[in-house]
Amino acid sequence: MAEHLHISNGSKEDKYRALLPQVKSLMANETIIMANLANLAAALNETFRFLWVGFYLVKGEELILSTFQGPIACTRIRKGSGVCGTAWERAETIIVPDVNKFPGHIACNFASRSEIVVPLFGKDKQVWGVLDIDSEQLNTFDAIDQQYLEEMCNMLHK
Repeated sequence: MAEHLHISNGSKEDKYRALLPQVKSLMANETIIMANLANLAAALNETFRFLWVGFYLVKGEELILSTFQGPIACTRIRKGSGVCGTAWERAETIIVPDVNKFPGHIACNFASRSEIVVPLFGKDKQVWGVLDIDSEQLNTFDAIDQQYLEEMCNMLHK
């Protein structure tokens, strides 16, 4: 696939449906995980224009900032801290309609109003990282985002 996205002008779900096969194609023959993380962050950002789209990778008892699209971000997050650390600890996707109502939210960027964090699972079923997406709007994320983002994250093999 050429490095060009076809972006749907339809609903959120239409955009995800159009993006999914393109992401599959981008990742199909690429074995370097950082390349796939970078392209997935860019594809999501280009399609949806979120405030921040990126990845944190597990290193010991911390998540370390990896590839992303958006303003500068927190570099290290402890397990169980904030939305990212909590999603890692629980090994489940977390949707936060209003980040100011999430206990222990880490404000890496004060423009962030809502967030979704999707854990990345290895073949051993252990979390090796998370996809973090922030929006400047309240209530941006829902079950549609969760479904498609989890499917895309499941394509990432480490």
